[in-house]
Amino acid sequence: MFKGLKPIIYGGREVWPLVEGGKGVAVTNHASSGAWAAAGGIGTVSAVNADSYDDNGDFIPQIFKGRTRAERHEELVEYGIRGGITQVQRAYDIAGPTGTININVLWEMGGAQRILHGVLEKTKGLVTGVTCGAGMPYKLSEIAAQYGVYYLPIISSARAFRALWKRAYSKVPEWLGAVVYEDPWLAGGHNGLSNAEDPTKPEDPYPRVKALRATMREEGIPDELPIVMAGGVWYLRDWENWIDNPELGQIAFQYGTRPLLTQESPIPQAWKDHLTKIPEGGVLLHKFSPTGFYSSAVINPFLRELQARSERQIPYSTEQAGDHTATLDVGVRGKNFWVTPHDLQRAREWDARGYTMALKTPDNTLVFVTPEEGGVIRKDQADCMGCLSHCGFSSWKDHDNNSTGRLADPRSFCIQKALQNIAHGAPIDENLMFAGHAAYEFGRDPFYSNGFVPTVKQLIDRIRTGD
Repeated sequence: MFKGLKPIIYGGREVWPLVEGGKGVAVTNHASSGAWAAAGGIGTVSAVNADSYDDNGDFIPQIFKGRTRAERHEELVEYGIRGGITQVQRAYDIAGPTGTININVLWEMGGAQRILHGVLEKTKGLVTGVTCGAGMPYKLSEIAAQYGVYYLPIISSARAFRALWKRAYSKVPEWLGAVVYEDPWLAGGHNGLSNAEDPTKPEDPYPRVKALRATMREEGIPDELPIVMAGGVWYLRDWENWIDNPELGQIAFQYGTRPLLTQESPIPQAWKDHLTKIPEGGVLLHKFSPTGFYSSAVINPFLRELQARSERQIPYSTEQAGDHTATLDVGVRGKNFWVTPHDLQRAREWDARGYTMALKTPDNTLVFVTPEEGGVIRKDQADCMGCLSHCGFSSWKDHDNNSTGRLADPRSFCIQKALQNIAHGAPIDENLMFAGHAAYEFGRDPFYSNGFVPTVKQLIDRIRTGD
């Protein structure tokens, strides 16, 4: 029999050690996070391009009118601050004064620090902590301390936490609220795989978290400060040996994927309906994101097209050299593209199938797309509003003259467009659908039999039983 969870103290309140994972771009909003907090857990509002509403309560689409990327970026930051404030206020209204609300941001989000300052300045007393990953958020502790809120870095290794602690966090230890270990092989969304780790060879999270706790102990951080296990958590009975384990210290558990299928979840019905149809292995760890990070998403036609696009790829040289002896005569204009005879034949075959446009990549290769696909890629690149600090797809950078200095990469996609679209009702087959690798459990878990969709409270009650 499952031995059960004990409440922990976080932010001066007694809460269940159950954290709602913050899912960016309108997927974790006030309704879901407020309900999670009201049920006794730690709710998390996503402050990544958060939704705003008009006086009638209707969603305000994020339409950008600026003529330059820099102008549109300023609009994006304004949307982000306004939306973050709105979502926090509404979540607090649902949770009540005894509820616990965190906000989540991506450090590599365009304007992340400005948006954090803007939201926290206007939500004093409503936010308990800030979770932050997707990069190395050295300044997170400094910003959190300025507003009297906890900071919860999201890391994927003891080494990453040590670097953050040594450089910045040790100066503000009193505001460290928890450390979120996000498993890079199991979690949905962007993943923190290092160059030393193999994306095809998952590692057991237990020794990695044990090593993290050892590092925290070396730095004098008490065992009572929680490590939040994120990624792959479904049935708590499968993690029973983590609870009250002296090797690990205090452990909390983060749920990102399971809260997608609740009555309060704001995602469109088509997305909810699809969750119970995801097969085992139906989530792909890939590197198409314009952030440059690995990320995990449901395998759908959108993702398959990105895979196929990269497969229609050949290297080229601007002069005849080595085995690049053939002049490319399809997909490009001019005669300065030299390829191998074998790749010339492949290119001609793609051209015959309608992939008649060749687009340059930053790696001296060409990808072949249809003219329609090429038009969409070019338009999306031109419409960039700087949603990331560095964007491989558009070459935007939020400093250094707003340029990465590299060619825009057509093998990637506009992540702002794809995530805004799917969150607000666009076809799920044509956009990015983030999910953790345990999403196939929706189709096997008897809790969801006969189309049952729980409330957030029913879900938390269920999780606490071990199931």
